[in-house]
Order: sequence, then structure tokens, then C-alpha cells
Amino acid sequence: MNKICVFCGSRPGLLPEYVEAAAELGRILAAMEMGLVYGGGGIGLMRIIAESVLDAGGHVTGIIPRALAEKEIALTRLDDLRIVSSMHERKALMAELSDGFIALPGGIGTIEEFVEVLTWAQLGIHHKPCGLLNISGYYDQLLAFFDHMADHGFISRESLEMVLVDDDPERLLMRMNLFRSPEFDKVAWALGMGNV
Repeated sequence: MNKICVFCGSRPGLLPEYVEAAAELGRILAAMEMGLVYGGGGIGLMRIIAESVLDAGGHVTGIIPRALAEKEIALTRLDDLRIVSSMHERKALMAELSDGFIALPGGIGTIEEFVEVLTWAQLGIHHKPCGLLNISGYYDQLLAFFDHMADHGFISRESLEMVLVDDDPERLLMRMNLFRSPEFDKVAWALGMGNV
């Protein structure tokens, strides 16, 4: 993997562990010579991870819609800041440029971005690893809800195998490097013809 897309909060959150994890992930990405692709923001965990990568000599690509950039929340010290016209264009370009995806703690936007790339993986649109950096159990309830979906027949257990979860940034990246997407036919499963 050469570039990792990180979805995360535009706020720092209430626990210092969230900030520490964002900074640590940034340092590790730089040390592993993996570029960061992120939403281009200069606030919250977005700023923390981007500055951590930059301070460690790594490369950062920020992608931000013009409307947000004009509100002066873009991180202006980026060498590669791309201004796009919409959130849809932002997400498509982030996905195109990245070899894998990690969600740090964040809000509704972070969850939406992660679940979208996970859906694309489930549909076979891409075969890139999708990881949750589950700091202080932040994503425990989301993971429980994924299990609830499977228990009620709305998602296959094989789909859940696509979600890599760890509370250690380096270990998560190592697992993502080894990831091979499970092979199954979602359409056949949905129609009740598959054995998954």
C-alpha cells in the first residue's frame, strides 16, 4: 500500500486518546513511507493526523470541497491540496487515490464515508482493505450493530470479515497489508442462492 485514506473527525473529541492515536497513526504512516489522503481540513483530528505526517517528513494529499475551503478550514500548509466542487467529487477522488481506508473516531460524516467504501468493497467495486482504529472502544457499538444486521439477515458474515478492527495503528496497518478480500457473490447471497 502506498497511500492510505483516513476518515476522521473535524473535532478532536473528548478523550486525549483520540488525539494521541491520530498523531501516532500519522507518524507511523510517514515512517512506513505511506502517503496520507484525507479530507483537507485544518481542524480537529483531521489537522492532527495531517500535521503529524508532515512533521515526520511524509506526504499528505488533502481533498476539500470549495465551499469548505472558502470557510478557511482547509489546512493551508499542504503541498498537495485539491479543491473540488462537491462532497461526491471529494469522496470519489479520495477513493481513487487510496490503496486502503482507515476510520479514526469521528461523527456522522466519518461513519458515512467509511460505510460507503465498505459498501463498495462488499459489492466488489474495489478490493481495498477497510479498517476501524477502535480507540478506547469508540466503535464497539457500531460493530455490535453490524453483528445485529448479520443476525437479522441483512448482511453476510463474509461481509463482516471485510472490516479490520484494531486499537493499535501499526498493527492495523500490518493487517491491512496482508488483507485479501473474501470471495463471495453478494447478489446470489441476497437472492438466497448462495451459501454465504
